[in-house]
Amino acid sequence: MHIKSLWFLIPLVAFTAVGCKPQLEVNAPVAKEKVAMADGLTQDEIAKGQLTPEVLWKMGRLGAISLSPDRSQVLYTVTHINVREGKSGTRIYVQGVADNTPRLLFEGGNSPSWNANGTKVAFLKSVQGVPQLFEISLESGAEARQLTSFKNGIESYWISPNDAQLLYAQKVQVEKTTKDLYPDYPDANVRIIDSLMYRHWDYWTDGQYSHLFLTDFSHEKVEEGRDLMPNEPYDAPMAPYFGSEDAIWSPNSDVIYYACKKQTGVAYATGTNSDIYRYSIADGTTTNLTSSNLGYDRLPVPSPDGAFLLWQRMRTPGYESDKMELMSMNLETGEQKLLTENWDQNADSYQWSTDGKTIYIISGIKGTVQLFELEPESGVIRQLTDGQWNVTWAGYTANNEWLIATTQLNKGAELYTYRNGECVPFTHINQDIYASIKFSKVEGRWMRTTDGGNMLTWIIYPPDFDSTKRYPTILYCQGGPQSTVSQFFSYRWNLQLMASMGYVVVAPNRHGVPSFGQKWNAQISGDYSGQNIRDYLTAIDEVAKEPWCDKDNLGAVGASYGGYSVYYLAGVHNNRFKAFVAHNGMFNFESFYNSTEETFFPNHDFGGPYWDRSNPVAQRSYANSPHRLVKNWNTPILIIVGERDFRIPYTEGLQAFNAAQLLGVPARLCVYPDETHFVSKPQNAMIWQYEFFGWLDRWLKH
Repeated sequence: MHIKSLWFLIPLVAFTAVGCKPQLEVNAPVAKEKVAMADGLTQDEIAKGQLTPEVLWKMGRLGAISLSPDRSQVLYTVTHINVREGKSGTRIYVQGVADNTPRLLFEGGNSPSWNANGTKVAFLKSVQGVPQLFEISLESGAEARQLTSFKNGIESYWISPNDAQLLYAQKVQVEKTTKDLYPDYPDANVRIIDSLMYRHWDYWTDGQYSHLFLTDFSHEKVEEGRDLMPNEPYDAPMAPYFGSEDAIWSPNSDVIYYACKKQTGVAYATGTNSDIYRYSIADGTTTNLTSSNLGYDRLPVPSPDGAFLLWQRMRTPGYESDKMELMSMNLETGEQKLLTENWDQNADSYQWSTDGKTIYIISGIKGTVQLFELEPESGVIRQLTDGQWNVTWAGYTANNEWLIATTQLNKGAELYTYRNGECVPFTHINQDIYASIKFSKVEGRWMRTTDGGNMLTWIIYPPDFDSTKRYPTILYCQGGPQSTVSQFFSYRWNLQLMASMGYVVVAPNRHGVPSFGQKWNAQISGDYSGQNIRDYLTAIDEVAKEPWCDKDNLGAVGASYGGYSVYYLAGVHNNRFKAFVAHNGMFNFESFYNSTEETFFPNHDFGGPYWDRSNPVAQRSYANSPHRLVKNWNTPILIIVGERDFRIPYTEGLQAFNAAQLLGVPARLCVYPDETHFVSKPQNAMIWQYEFFGWLDRWLKH
């Protein structure tokens, strides 16, 4: 169920369609188009000064960021959502690192990247629904030119450092379809399945796989390339995210490194054994560099001189939340070195300094995400940034200062210059909105857990908080389960928004989340119903002692593992809570085990399958499934599911709703037929907010 929160230092190249235009001739100039934009704040919204769902969805969203080769300019994207039209639009900006004025480079493109000398920018743009590669000069008034016209488009791309070759990812039909097997019945609609994993996160497998292709890059018409993985039933970049960070060129443009999980069937569903592969341009050979490790190997990053390779390793097979170790390999000798052996945190993302003598790491630390520097020879790690924020991207500029992107619980992503502890705004994407709304206060409070540990709990107060008043209070249960309650900013599970609606929000970093050491992180596996549940109750009980907390009107909300937490709390809370909201949570562990797709997850976190009677960890897990406590339910509950959620199938929520109804417990079910583990479509998300707050207001505000 876990979703790794990754903050990559290398440029991101993720495609988002922004609409269809008539087919263009290759090399034809492309006029800059107007993209869908959100409406500005109304006079009523400005006068009210409150963050609402409508205001939240009007915010611009900072996207892909990359520094120019000489580190003097930065590219970034800003996406706006028009909820009424159900459309999004992305703009590409370029801005000098010494300049506070952004220049709009292109409207309607995505995934921008620099050419070798920093004079042109490539990007992806949809043409008749198919993403193609375009290029535009930085010269004022320049028009974009379409470089590719590939039948199957481009999912992601990487231009070689010497600007001579293009690596790109594209879907390929490797296995036969039902129509191939039964050509006489073209209108039949059936999936014929012989092995796991036949669906993943939000899509059914159909015999198509993401493959890497290589072709010459001439900055003119680019021909379709050759498949580097012909007939292989594997995905690169890796499923289910297909992130561009899993492939990269060598500095000399002679080698491609990529991560791939080359397993099928039961082994794919029950294992996490991905590896780093090296593809040689000269002879077309592919070599597995990390075959000795049976867990995840991902995120290859070569040194500036090409002599060393960094990558992220997880040692334990089948454990997706293991420590993310930073590894280094001498590419001449093959010698491997663990660089973070004595560091108790994760290497979420990383990059080399320009001279190759230092490695910069982004990592969670005590409920925040910060930038660190590592000396490869000595292993010494020093923290470079410090603040109540999440650093989500960082680059060292020609001005000898850091340019960092950060989020906070009450503020979306923006770019800042950072030097010697001083943080200066670089972008002002949402300054008009920030100037018009009142912010919530975010306080970090350490609490003693029942096992003697120290737990950081974020308290988010309503704007204009008055300690002489009493406020209904919400316990926020984090998903993952191994995901930190850090300084994140969500466009749905937004804790500032909850506070702005008049609630105090209690968000504990209970046992089983990263950034507090590996022991704290690992404790939850095999103990879902134990210490972390007691941590939730500790957090809400501590806050309930405050005179401003309306302890008679407490609620608990959560999604994914947080949804499971709500279901479980509903059976053991001893009348603490007056309302629950559970989104896509596990309800019946036995049905979940047999219907989820990434079987390695319950194998590790539950201890194994429910039929293994000899395994005490597994038997304890299944004995404490929330559905076994449903006889204790007596509290109103809102249940939300997406029918395209294959991680936690929506039938888990149907079971919970049916049980509540049969028991006479007030319950409402919201089913989203075209949503997945997340509710992402704008109008669907708005209804999600209305139902969420409508339910809480109904039961907690009297």
